[in-house]
This record gives sequence, C-alpha cells and structure tokens, in this order.
Amino acid sequence: MNTRYLKIFSVLVVIALIFVARLSYLQLFTDRYALNAANTSIKIEYVIPQRGVIFDRNGKIMVGNQPAYEVSFTQALMKPDFDTLAFCSLMRLTKTDFINRINIIKKEKYYSKLTPMTFLKDLSREDIARVQEIIFKYPAFSIVQRPQRQYEVSTSGNLLGYTSEVNDGEIKRDSTYYLPGDFIGKKGVEKSYEKELRGVKGMKYIQKDIRLRNIGSYKNGALDKDVVTGKDITLTIDYDLQRMAEEMLVNKHGAIVAIDPNNGDILTLASGPDIDPNVFTGPNKSKNLYALSKDTLYDNQPAFDRSVQAAYPPGSTFKLLTALSAMQMGVMTENTVFPCGGGFNYRGLRIKGHGGAVPLIPSIQVSSNCYFSYAYLAILNKYPDNPSKGVDEWKAIMNSFGVGEFLNNDLASGVKGRIPSGEFYEKRMKKINGGKEKKNWDPLATGAVFNGMGQGDIMITPLQLANYVAAIANKGWYYTPHIVKSIDGKPNPDPRFKKKHQTLVDSKHFEPVLKGMEAVILNGTARSLKSNDFTQLAKTGTAQVPQGKDNSIFVLIAPADKPKIVVVAVMEHAGFGATWAGPACTVIAEKYITGDLKRENLYKKMTSASFMPEYKRQWVADLKRKGLYVDPKPDSIKRKKIQDSLNFIKLQKAKLQTKIDEETKNTKGTKTSKQ
Repeated sequence: MNTRYLKIFSVLVVIALIFVARLSYLQLFTDRYALNAANTSIKIEYVIPQRGVIFDRNGKIMVGNQPAYEVSFTQALMKPDFDTLAFCSLMRLTKTDFINRINIIKKEKYYSKLTPMTFLKDLSREDIARVQEIIFKYPAFSIVQRPQRQYEVSTSGNLLGYTSEVNDGEIKRDSTYYLPGDFIGKKGVEKSYEKELRGVKGMKYIQKDIRLRNIGSYKNGALDKDVVTGKDITLTIDYDLQRMAEEMLVNKHGAIVAIDPNNGDILTLASGPDIDPNVFTGPNKSKNLYALSKDTLYDNQPAFDRSVQAAYPPGSTFKLLTALSAMQMGVMTENTVFPCGGGFNYRGLRIKGHGGAVPLIPSIQVSSNCYFSYAYLAILNKYPDNPSKGVDEWKAIMNSFGVGEFLNNDLASGVKGRIPSGEFYEKRMKKINGGKEKKNWDPLATGAVFNGMGQGDIMITPLQLANYVAAIANKGWYYTPHIVKSIDGKPNPDPRFKKKHQTLVDSKHFEPVLKGMEAVILNGTARSLKSNDFTQLAKTGTAQVPQGKDNSIFVLIAPADKPKIVVVAVMEHAGFGATWAGPACTVIAEKYITGDLKRENLYKKMTSASFMPEYKRQWVADLKRKGLYVDPKPDSIKRKKIQDSLNFIKLQKAKLQTKIDEETKNTKGTKTSKQ
C-alpha cells in the first residue's frame, strides 16, 4: 500500500517540477509574460515604412512618396484642465467640430483610451509649422508623419490604383500586419503588388510611466525591429506609349492595349475615360473618390477599367479565330470556297457576302461575313445531330487562346468574358421550346450562327483580344500578359510569366491567316493605314451593338516578319474599325518601332475627335425609355443670363476706368498749380 502511495507521490512531484521548470523558463528567459504583465507600461510604437517607388520600363518614376501629417488623440493623456478653446484656436476648429470629432473617435470599433487615434488628417506643411511649437502643451494630441503617395504622372489612374485606409475586412484578412489607420493598396498595381510595395513596419518597445510618458526603450532596444522600406517595382509599361494612348481616348469610351508578343510584357493598358491619379491624394481625396464613383453621366464611369473589366463583342477581328478553329477541326482548309456569291443564306437568314465565292485569304482581306458564317456553321455541323459536341470542341480551342477564361495574370481586376458552350445553347433552346429538353438545338433559333463573325454570344476584353492576337503572331503560343517587369531590380520571379502556353491549333494553320492580315493592310479594309516605315498585319472590326452606333475595333501586329508589338483598340460607338480604332493602333506601333511619331495627322485626328454627342444621345434616349428624362432649360435663357453678367462686368469696368481717369486728371492739375 505504501509503495502505491509512493509511486503516486513521485508522479505528482515530477509533474510539479515540470510546471516549475516551464514557468521559470517563461519568466526568466523569455519576455512573453513580462510584456503581458507590463502591458500598461510597455507600449509598441510602429514605424511606417515608405512604400516602394513605381517606375515605367524606361526608368521614369510614375509613383513616389511625400510626407503626410496627421494629429492623433490619446484619451488617457487628456488633462482635467484641458483648454478646449485655446486648442481649437490653434487647430482652427470650432468647439462643435472638436466635440464631434472626439465623439466619432470614441465610437470607432477599435477605440481604446490608451491607443492613439487619428484626430485630423492631411495637414499641410504650413499647418504643421504653425502648430508643432505649441502642441506640446496638449499631451493628448501629437503630430504623426505618414508617407503618402506622390504621383509624377497625370494619367493612368486605373492602371496604377491608389492607397487608402484599411477597412475591417482588410484588417481581418491580415490582422498580423494591419492596424486601424494603416494604408493599403486599393486598386491597380498598388493592390496587386501590395505586399511587395508596403515594406515591413519597424517596432519599438517603449517603457512608459503611469501617466503614459516615455521613460526609455525596453531592454535597450533588444526587442526592437528595424523598419524595411517597400520594394521598388518596374512596370512593363512604356509611359510614352501609355500617355499617347490615354490622350487619344479623351472624350471617348474604350481601351487601347499593347503587348510585346515575345514575352507577354504589357506595354500599354489604357482605358477611356482616364483618371488623373493625383485625385487620390490630398485633403479632398474622399470627395474625389466619391465623385468618380458617381460619375455616370453619359455612362462615363471613369473608375471602370474598360481594358480589363469591359467585355465586348469582338466583331470581325474574331474571324481570325473562326478560321483557325475551323481548319484545326478539319471542316475547312485555306482553299475552301463557300457559296458567297449571293451572300450567306440559311433558312431565310441572309447576310451580305462581301466579295463573293473566294477562299480564305481574300475573305479575310475584305472581311466577308458570309464566309465566316459558313465556316462556323461547318463547325456546328461537324457532328451531325449533335451541335453541342462541335461547339464544345470549338470552345476548348478558344480557351487555349486565353479567351472566355481568366488569364491568371498580375492585374488587380478583370473579367473572363464569354465563350458559350453546348450546354449554354441547350438551356437556351429549352427556354425557346417552353421547357422541353432538346440537345439537337437549332443554330439559327439560338443565335449561335452569328458567333463566326464575332457577334452572337462572344464577349472578349481588350486585354484578351491583344493576347489572342499575340498568339497568332507567334503562330500558336503566348506568354501570360503581365504588368510588372522587375522587383527591386531583379526580374519578376512569378513562374506564371515564364511558362509558354501552346494553343490547340497546329502551327501550319497560322500562315494563311497571317497572309490574310497582310492583305488587309496592303489592299484590304485597312489599306489607308499602310506605313512606309514599317510593315503591319491587321484586321478591322465593326461590331454591332444594340445601344446605337457600331463599336470600332482594330488589331495590329508589327513588324510583319519579326513581330515586336501587338496593339488593339476598342472605341465604343465610333463606327468603322479602320476609321477610328485603326489610327490609334498604328500610331502606337509607329512610336514604339521607329521611336518617333511620323504621321502626326493620324494622332491629331484621334486627340481632337469626340464621341460624347453619341454618348449623350444614347444616355438621353435611355432616360426617356425609363421615364426619367427632364428637359433642360432652354439655351436662350442660359445665354441671356451669361450676357447679363457680362454686361454688368463691362459697366463696372467702365465706371472704374472713369474714376481712375478723373483722379489722374486731378492729380496732374494739382502738380501744375504747385509749379
């Protein structure tokens, strides 16, 4: 019996010794519990790092940093004899404003009496110079310096993005780094490369007395961590091209995208309307962001990046993919001739022929709707009585070109567009048949027959459009388009941009398509854009849209023999592809290849053109359909008010001049009499 008790006692002693040893280790050899126990006397002060600088591919600074100043408030340091009126006078606030700000702070989710909370933001250097010598009298308030973004360019706001205070969701997603009041990249490059740009906060453990006054660093700074500045980023963007593209998109809705097909570098990613990134800084930042989000007049939506977020019917530019997929599926060759003498005729549907019964290359040259409608119908009929199988085989080929799917790149936003499947049309046919299943659906009833010429149900973003043209330029492969070339001077390590993607089309099928694109420039729909300084391959597109005038679309490869650049442009409701989107593309290619702008007439044509009247017409028509339109005041009334104001100003000027003349005359008379 005694032996049993001895064993139990021994076990208890061993357990007790283990606990004692563990507690001794934690208390004597680590700071874990020392810091927790001294939580009210040891505080962490964070040092906010400078964000990394953003350069373009040629070393131009696009985004840098400048100091920004705030005033913080700590409730625990508030003195009983705090002079509210004197402080308000110093900060140029009313007493009511002061009380309201304090009350708002106390209602914040992360409020603590011991934690400094932001009281005033975006103070100017003049304000800081005025208050910094006196603010020590008010220990509850202190000046805090934070780095703020400084934009060295006046365009590309959607591309670059902006930084702003973290919200609750962002704090929860990365609570180990972000604290209330911290800034985070909210859009564009600032968002997609946030971890690289933000750096690492410095940490200082400070001992404080019971009045929260600093009495020195804890353990002589042994636990402190140095601040690490954010990494500099070099974009693939050529800002000279980017600026030109943005200027050509003034008073237009659309996008211009340029890619180097040899490596997937995005050279230009322009969206219209554009945003000046400087609206993202300064004391009016919140108002500016709100105004941008509400700018829907004429469907402007400047915060909507049309280069990656807008999906458009690609129009005749899609005929290139129709030809490639039809040849790959074995339903046609480059020598196939469809009966286009009288146009496309299918069960009562008639589409204009554009050139008659000719093979592939001249059909690309003249952009025959008939030819490519027959080609797509051949795709649907490859498997008799099962058009879904043909569509799914075609869809797989399309997806291999990066359309109808997310490109998995380093951009902060984007949509995948739409390439319909067999199931898509089965569901549509089921609705047409009143709920009855029908796998053998009708290409005409479902509208699928229009896909071949880039209408129907095809939706593609401008970036996807540029990517599949790059794959055509490379005869069947592409690198994923990306926006960052290097990080801290070292090549972008992301493995996604090192992989060469192969399409499902054999390389032999690309040659006739490229010859057709050459014919478009030499003698086809884009012959007016031929250059004497470099060779080009192109395809025009004029996409019909229900809202009004056609979209103008153009794709270009240059030079023809060794492609260095692919450029695409989409101009909403502008008309023929070669008239508006075409000049924008060839100007960008010319500047990139030759280093100069030789055809200034094309550039001036684009920068001076405005499509706003068409957008206004559509906007008014839409409001009228909804019963929301209100007639503006007649112009005559406005003109009369303006004229009355001008007349009043002229009258006041005349009275003032008369008075001056009289005083001058009197002064001269006085001098004469004295003499």
